[in-house]
Amino acid sequence: MSENGTEKDPAALREEGNCLFKDGDFQGALSCYTKALKLSDTQSECAVLHRNRAACYLKLEDYSKAESDASKALDSDPGDVKARFRRSQALQKLGRLDQAFKDIQRCAQLEPKNMTFQESLRQLGAQIQDKVQQLSSTDARVQQMFSLLLDSSAQESDRHKAAQNLVVLSREDAGAEQIFRNDGVRLLQRLMDSGKEEMILPALRTLVGLCSGHQSRSMAIVNELGMERLCAVMGSGGEQVSLAACHLLQVMFEALMEGMKKDVRGKEEAMLLEPSRELRSMLRHLLDVLTAPAVSGSGRDSAINLLVKHVPRKSQRDPDNSLTLWVIDQGLKTVLEVGGTVPEATQGPPLSDSTHMSCSVLLSKLYDDLKSDGERENFSSLCEEYVRSHFESSGLVGKLRAIQTVSVLLQGPSEVGNQALGLSGIMESIILLCGSDTEIHQQVAVEALIHAAGKAKRASFITANGVALLKDIYKKSKSDKIRVRALVGLCKLGSAGGTDFSMKQFAEGSTLKLAKQCRKWLCNEALPPSSRRWAIEGLAYLTFDADVKEELAEDGQALQAMFQLAKSEDKTVLFAVGSTLVNCTNSYDSEKPDPQMVELAKYAKQHVPEEHPKDAKPFVEKRLSKLLEAGVVSALVCMGKQESPALTDACKECIARVFLAVVEKPEDRGTVVAQGGGKALIPLATEGTDAGKTKAAQTLAKITITSNPEIAFPGERIYEVVRPLVSLLGLDCTALQNFEALMALTNLAGISERLRQKIMKEGAVSKIEGYMFEDHEMIRVAATECMCNLVLSPDVQERFVAEDNDRLKLLVLYSGEDDERLRKAASGTLAMLTSVQPSLCARVPRTTSHWLEILQALLLSESRELQHRAAVIAMNLMQAERGLAEQLIESEVLEILSVMAKGGAAEHNPACRAAKQCLDIALEYGLIKPNPAE
Repeated sequence: MSENGTEKDPAALREEGNCLFKDGDFQGALSCYTKALKLSDTQSECAVLHRNRAACYLKLEDYSKAESDASKALDSDPGDVKARFRRSQALQKLGRLDQAFKDIQRCAQLEPKNMTFQESLRQLGAQIQDKVQQLSSTDARVQQMFSLLLDSSAQESDRHKAAQNLVVLSREDAGAEQIFRNDGVRLLQRLMDSGKEEMILPALRTLVGLCSGHQSRSMAIVNELGMERLCAVMGSGGEQVSLAACHLLQVMFEALMEGMKKDVRGKEEAMLLEPSRELRSMLRHLLDVLTAPAVSGSGRDSAINLLVKHVPRKSQRDPDNSLTLWVIDQGLKTVLEVGGTVPEATQGPPLSDSTHMSCSVLLSKLYDDLKSDGERENFSSLCEEYVRSHFESSGLVGKLRAIQTVSVLLQGPSEVGNQALGLSGIMESIILLCGSDTEIHQQVAVEALIHAAGKAKRASFITANGVALLKDIYKKSKSDKIRVRALVGLCKLGSAGGTDFSMKQFAEGSTLKLAKQCRKWLCNEALPPSSRRWAIEGLAYLTFDADVKEELAEDGQALQAMFQLAKSEDKTVLFAVGSTLVNCTNSYDSEKPDPQMVELAKYAKQHVPEEHPKDAKPFVEKRLSKLLEAGVVSALVCMGKQESPALTDACKECIARVFLAVVEKPEDRGTVVAQGGGKALIPLATEGTDAGKTKAAQTLAKITITSNPEIAFPGERIYEVVRPLVSLLGLDCTALQNFEALMALTNLAGISERLRQKIMKEGAVSKIEGYMFEDHEMIRVAATECMCNLVLSPDVQERFVAEDNDRLKLLVLYSGEDDERLRKAASGTLAMLTSVQPSLCARVPRTTSHWLEILQALLLSESRELQHRAAVIAMNLMQAERGLAEQLIESEVLEILSVMAKGGAAEHNPACRAAKQCLDIALEYGLIKPNPAE
């Protein structure tokens, strides 16, 4: 049938889905069943498709959808035993044991001899009994904690311990349910209102346990406590309390947003209000927090962080950006008001050192989430209108606010910032205020000039006019705060050529002098961190120059100072440190130009970029060694942990790039793991830019290849590594990334069945099979070696057992290839399969007419490993069928096995031992006679 025909025929689509399901491609099967459902017009056909789709969802661990589809199948046919069993399985995974028990009980009644149903019934009964006992026990413990907390005569230490115990209980489903049902939210509210940090923190953490992944409880709690109270706690002075409240709100947002995406059934359904309306109400409160004068700087940053995380779409493929449009409509001016605040000069709420950066990130995220030119033009016009209204208002304060707003926009949605910078009088005022006698006015203007320097429309104007101005400020200013900023401006203008050695803005040696001064500022502990942070900004620009990289790598004190700032509470330093390290390690993307094109360019008198001699590999390796000695890994780990809008996707990409550079040498990978690199890389491989995720995934692959994965990624973390590795098995990745991913997956597949199941669930098996046909020899070998470990899983074995496929043929043919590694991998897989799946033995001779020659060549190989694999294959074939044994004994195999069997002590030579077993089998069949000499 043609492809177009298949698209229109639900029966063909269902059949295709069944085949894909058998092959383990559950996502592909799901797609076929879904298409068929849209085309099917009979109730019975739809019921079967819903039942089949429920099986896919079970395999993909989406139990809510599995339960929903199984229920739809049962609506059409209540006697459908398969659908009822699948619903029971889904309900069991969802924790709704009573309903699951009723379904499996009905299945057992319909088919009383079905042992699977009987066993499931027994298991569920035991689970329900355990849950009843657990609830009873948990209820007693919860009541005990409540009594202690409500007892005013109890010792303070006992009450504090009880509060901590509630946190632990709330992390278990049974404990969370008991706390919620026993009016625990009201008690937790009393603890939050106590004003004592040691009581507020456990109360907030207990609420996190109650809300995690539970939409109805989250909605009930947010309504009972009120957003005003939660925002007030987040806005309080204590940073720990503020962060804990921020985490609680984040968990609530996630529960509500997840609830909007899926159909909610059963016990959740009865309690739900309208989540989208509730969500907008919560966002409205967060926007109010931004300008509330009583809120602390860290509380304000937390509110911005929540908006960054939960307003823009997670994926551009999601068509709904209504939350972004709503926030722009309701709160853009509020965000600009915070961004335009200069605490020392303009009226406004208290800010932290990170607030302006956080506003830039939020504005950038909102702008990037817009879908059309009309939406973007509206955003730009609102920003321009805000800047113009303040700039044209009477007085210097308005102009300062306008310039500070432009500065924030230039760091965020730079396109919008550039337009605002072009408004009449803005640039002239910046230049004028750079010469102001008032320090704060000068500071705002110099910072705006620095941020404007890289923007295309104004860069040439600033290069022409800014250098002399900044030099003058640097020489004449008596304020260190101004001088260091002027220095950064000079650094930025001086590095306009990037890594191109031939494009230098300043005279020879000037960049080294600037860098030396930056390092001096950086190491001066008498200066405030905000000023020292600007010194790193300067180095981020100057380290395009390889001479500067070399001197920085040799300056251990400067490296230590930079790493200490990276670990500090000043989050705004993250990108500057990341950029500096990317430059020092040469981990940026750079393509070598085609030599012929270079010659043509020279002939045409066009500019040709030149690489600095000190950017050659030996210099880079030496710099990497110096950075490792100075503690770059622990700095990267701390940077990746920061819960701040300043940890942008671009910043995560920088961290991932540097990690990849430092694991280039296998001997350095143990250091990275020992200092927490394994744990830090997993989130970097799952969140951020595509390039950043790929670099982090490749780093994980390199670590997994040369380190023991169970030590590098202990406990459950090892399962989180699988998805990033599978993401490298794509056409958009390089051959090296494909190869390293296959090698890493080979190691994981050899550890446990659970890991093999995880690899299958991520859809890797079909991709690995594809790479077994790859032209590149090393990739083909790596894929075959990976399959050799994967066939330890019965589910993968089934793919070879399935009729009408050439998987077995490929293994037989590869066992006869010239490449020894490929032969070992293929023959090892063949030995395993013929051992655990005897039915495959009879199919081996049908794969190719050369199968016997291939087996004989393996037996005659000089490699003991290949001999052993071949002898095991021969033994499996002989055990499976007498006819196969006869074929082997009638050929030259008998003579080869006889020689091998005399090849030494069997206990030291597994090939000899296997050969003897082959001869024993032939003896049992009566195909050979015993040797009289024995």
